[in-house]
Amino acid sequence: MGGTNSIASGLSALAEILEREKRRGAGTIALSPDSERLLRAMPSAFKQTGRPAAPAQTRAGAGPAETSRATPSRVEPTMGMPLPMAESANPPSLPAGKRFPIPAVAEADRNEVWVRVQLNAIFKALKSCPDCSGLGTLFETVVFAAGNPQAEIMFVGEAPGLEEEKERKPFVGPDGQKLDQILKAMGLPREQVYLTNVVKFRPKKGDGRFQGPTNRAPQEDEMAASLPYLRAEIEVVRPKVIVAMGRTAAEGLLERGGSLASFRNTEHSFEGIPVIVTCHPSYLLRQESEGDPQQAKAAKRLAWEDMLRVMDRVGMPVAEKQRKYFL
Repeated sequence: MGGTNSIASGLSALAEILEREKRRGAGTIALSPDSERLLRAMPSAFKQTGRPAAPAQTRAGAGPAETSRATPSRVEPTMGMPLPMAESANPPSLPAGKRFPIPAVAEADRNEVWVRVQLNAIFKALKSCPDCSGLGTLFETVVFAAGNPQAEIMFVGEAPGLEEEKERKPFVGPDGQKLDQILKAMGLPREQVYLTNVVKFRPKKGDGRFQGPTNRAPQEDEMAASLPYLRAEIEVVRPKVIVAMGRTAAEGLLERGGSLASFRNTEHSFEGIPVIVTCHPSYLLRQESEGDPQQAKAAKRLAWEDMLRVMDRVGMPVAEKQRKYFL
């Protein structure tokens, strides 16, 4: 890290990671070789800035201060997404023009610590998003993101449902299990990709008082209010490819309407990053339980063909068995 501010930011983010792991009950944390080398070099970095080395307040073992961007072909263990920073930290507000401000930084400093700090700032800003709360159509719990903050593949859904709201994680429950099945077929653990939604709050039905466990898709105005924060996530994570899960997610991300078939059969990009549109896991589940078996098989094959395109896009090796695979 370069300079006192970088070291302070790194230690602050490291403390947040360790506190989170402690709350999860972790006794130890796996380190990549790069992370271990960086932590061991921390005292020297302090000396170079003229400040005495001081131990971080760690309570759950050592955690990574920086890791290189993981490649899908070589899977290494990664942390989950960070929890918000201390409440005293003031996130930047959304300026006119609706772009969340991401600080300029040298390419060499865009490490995992920097990425986590920026994502924490986005998370905190979402908690008080005036455009989102002003609609009055969304619940208040933020369901932010999960997975690898430096992933090459980002999966974007439409909005959290009840189970996601309870766990405060995207893609849990039956939908998450189906997604895990897809990832397993690709040779990827969930922890190696980045999972998020266009809308970070569960949409209400009516005033929400009698909604119970039912969910609904987000509306156009809800997605428009949320898009600046998703755009900031994408700018920070910098995936090589974005996978839009379902028609609604594609409409919110690409800001135009269309059918799932038309989205799937067209090349898309979001600010220069390729976007591949595929079926939402819930659609595949409905086809399996309610639809014609042949139609369900066809839908699963289409979804798998989309995943093969994703794998090709990021340079993952695809075995002949995988090319013939049906979900």
